[in-house]
This record gives sequence, C-alpha cells and structure tokens, in this order.
Amino acid sequence: MKIFSSDALREIDTSTCETQSIDSIELMERAANAACYEIISRFLPSQRIVIIAGPGNNGGDALAIARLLIERNYKHIEVFLFNIKGHLSHDCDEERKKLITIDGIDFTEVTREFTPPYLGENDVVIDGLFGSGLTEGLQGGFVMLARYINDSGAYVISIDIPSGMKGEWNVDMARRDMVHADLTLTFQLPRLSFFFEENSEVIGEWKLLDIDLDQEKIKSIPTDFMLVEARSVRPLLRERRPFTGKRDYGSALIFAGSIGMMGAAVMCSRSCLRSGAGLATVHSAYCGMQILQTAVPEAMFEPDRNEHVISDMSVHHTHQAVAVGPGIGTHEVTINALEALLKSCDHPLLLDADALNCISMRPSLLTMLPRNTVITPHIGEFDRLFGEHKTSEERLHKAREIARYYNIIVVLKGHYTMTIRPTGKVYFNSTGNPGMATAGAGDVLTGVIAAFMAQGYRPEHAATIGVYVHGLAGDIAAREYGEVGMTSSDIANNIGRAVQMIINREPLPNPLFA
Repeated sequence: MKIFSSDALREIDTSTCETQSIDSIELMERAANAACYEIISRFLPSQRIVIIAGPGNNGGDALAIARLLIERNYKHIEVFLFNIKGHLSHDCDEERKKLITIDGIDFTEVTREFTPPYLGENDVVIDGLFGSGLTEGLQGGFVMLARYINDSGAYVISIDIPSGMKGEWNVDMARRDMVHADLTLTFQLPRLSFFFEENSEVIGEWKLLDIDLDQEKIKSIPTDFMLVEARSVRPLLRERRPFTGKRDYGSALIFAGSIGMMGAAVMCSRSCLRSGAGLATVHSAYCGMQILQTAVPEAMFEPDRNEHVISDMSVHHTHQAVAVGPGIGTHEVTINALEALLKSCDHPLLLDADALNCISMRPSLLTMLPRNTVITPHIGEFDRLFGEHKTSEERLHKAREIARYYNIIVVLKGHYTMTIRPTGKVYFNSTGNPGMATAGAGDVLTGVIAAFMAQGYRPEHAATIGVYVHGLAGDIAAREYGEVGMTSSDIANNIGRAVQMIINREPLPNPLFA
C-alpha cells in the first residue's frame, strides 16, 4: 500500500471526482458516512458527542458527521463551528447550510469569544478542527482549545488526522499543542506521520476507511514510502517444486554465539531452517558445540579454534548467504575476524546485533561493507553506529542517507520496522505486536532474512519478506500464548505457518486494518 504526501492525496481526491463524475461535496459525504458508521459501531445513541469543526474541508467532514448522527437518532450532539476569519471553504459552508436546517440542533458558530463546553471522561469529542492542509502548528486560542480537549479526559476521535499535526514530517512541532486522539479515522490511505513513535500518543489507534478513491490514479503516482501487506509479499514468494533437494534452497553460514550467549545462535539457526533454507551451518566458539548440536540437530556446527569467542570468520565452503552477529560479543579478536571477513566476502551478507556493535567500536569498518549488505539495527544499535537521534523521524532521515551513501539495505527495527533501500525507498512493516519485545526476537529475524537470502532472493526482497513473515509469526504466537507469555522460540516455530498463511491467502490473526 502506498503512503502519499498530503499534496498527492489532494490530487487523488480531485482525480476521483473527475473520473467518477462526482463533485467534492459527494466525496465529503462518502467520507462522512464511512466515519459515521465507525462511530455508530462504537457508541450508543445515548452518548453525548461534542463536535469541534474548523473552517476548512476537515470541518465540513465533521459537520456532515454531526448531521448523519442526528439522522440516526443520536440525541446529544453539540456542534461548535470555528469561523474566526468569517470565511468557510465551499464544502464546509454547504455542510453548514444542511446542518442548521435541522430542528433543535445544538449549534454554535464561533466568530469571536468562545466559552468551551464542559467535557468529562464520559464524553466523546469529534475533532474536525484542522486536517492535513495545515501548514504550521496550531496558534493562539486553538492551542488552548487543543489543551482543553486533551486535559478533559474525553474520548477523542480525530477525522483524517489530529488537529495540529502534519501528514508527513513534524520536526520541532510541539505535540502538547496538538489534539491528542484516542482514535484517528483516516480515509483510504495512511499518513507517513502515523508510523513514527513520537506521534503515537497524538494519533492513538488509527483506522483506514475505504471511500473508493481512484485506483488508477493511486497506481500512477510514485512515492518513496510503502506499507507492506500480505498482498505485497505474496507475489515474491516462490512455491517449492516437487523434484528438488536441500541444495536447491541454499546454504546459510551463520557466525553467532560465544560463551554465555549460545542461545542467540540457537534462535538464529532454528529460524533460518524454519524459513526454508536447505542447509544452515553455525560457526561459533568451541564451547558452543554441544549446546547447538543438541538444541538444533538439523544445523551443522563449525567450531572456532577459540574456546570462548569467535576469532576466525573465514568462509571455507560454498554458501549462498552469510549472517554475522547474534551473540558474538565485541572481543578484540572478534572485531579483527569481522574486519577480515568484510575485506574478503563476496557472498550476500547480513550484519546484526554484535556485528554492528563491533563496527561501532571500529567505525572504519563501515567503509568496507559490500554492496547490498543488509544491516538490522534496533534503535540503540543504530544510534551507536550513526550518532544519537531524538526522534524516529530523525532516525529515518539518517537511515535513508546511510543506505544511499553506503549502498546498503537498512532494516531499522521497531513497531513498524522500516526497510530502507539504497534508492531511498522505505517499506514500513504492518505485522508484529508488543509481545515480540522479548529476548532473542532479533536473532530470529536474522535467521529468517538469512534464509531468504540463501534461497536466492535479492537482499532487498529478502529483508522486506523476512520482516513481514517474522512479524506475522509473532502474531500467530501471540494468538496462542498471549503477548505476555510468548518467547522467541514461539516466533521461530511459527515461521513456516506464517509463510503458508500468506501463500494460502488465509485471514491474518492480527491485521493492521480490517
């Protein structure tokens, strides 16, 4: 699914009206109906609902919702339309005219002084003050209004986007001066700002409402930002052919583990095999042989000459992918071994965890990364490598710069894990849940991506597929064990099931949108 700028979305709206021979007010009615149905599904007609509308089309949406709720016998609707400058957009004015014809409507048009209504925790506020057309933050009295709504304890529903927030970048914006929604109802396509951690308290839960926008126009407009869904991944997956053997599905060499950290090697190799790699070989400290061969007997073990850490990362046999990092530590001999590997490696390469920590201790290694290397840092590892960042928005800007400069793929792990390609294109993941914040989950992801690389998938595709499948396996595990009780082994053990669900077009256990 594409993620567009606000300007591109307005272009799509215009195209929809032209191709479907409707005017903009009809599209507004379509959006208002979709939002109304969602509100009706959540609240009874006895619910007190206070609607705050602005002078633009976002306000028009809110006024239309008010009318539709009243028509459906919602008895306690109060509407405040802010028209401070004495000018409404054409569609907002049309919706105002329709609304004020209703007998007994509790409607206030605010032109100067405003006495805010009482709001309590049992009330619902519909925020239609300002949409994505806002070019700067809220000003003056609107800041006070936003803070009043936020402090009231009322359940807040924002239409399109919370007032005061921009659809894309919100650098240096004061989030306390934005309306904080419990639910954001947006139309057809998500906003880029929805995917940044620092905005989560402002957006709350968000839901896409289908309003039948022009699909051909959506396809024709390019964008650097995508949301990965099952339908994006399915065409990339290859079904297994009957007359094949294990070597048809590739061999992965995994440098993982050290004394006290062999669990990382176990998780990584197990998930690699669960993800379809024909062969997996683990090179680790000699002390890990019995642990690994007992826990994952399907994997081969290549002992290092060092008893406790990895001191040699030579590639002695033919492999289709090499993964380095889970649990290897940052001993000097391990850093030296990694440097030697980077100088000589001509295999598809994935670096995670301690491999990245080793590089942060010897930054010159960054210049040695082979083209299309995949790195999979979490926030802490990313900042150790590339400097401290205050927000995930800043971190994404830096990750795009890094991916282009070094010609690598950056998998920046988080709630919506971002896969950034050297072209600057960004793929946000839609699977996964908070239960995956558990020891070893990152090691599992390394194994999954390494397996797809070993099977011959291009590194950028292996990363995108691997992240999606890993998250879906976590969703399956959460359904069985609960988010609190799941472990990384549960994720690894559900990888194959996740792939099959995608191929078979089965309903997903925890879809981002219904």
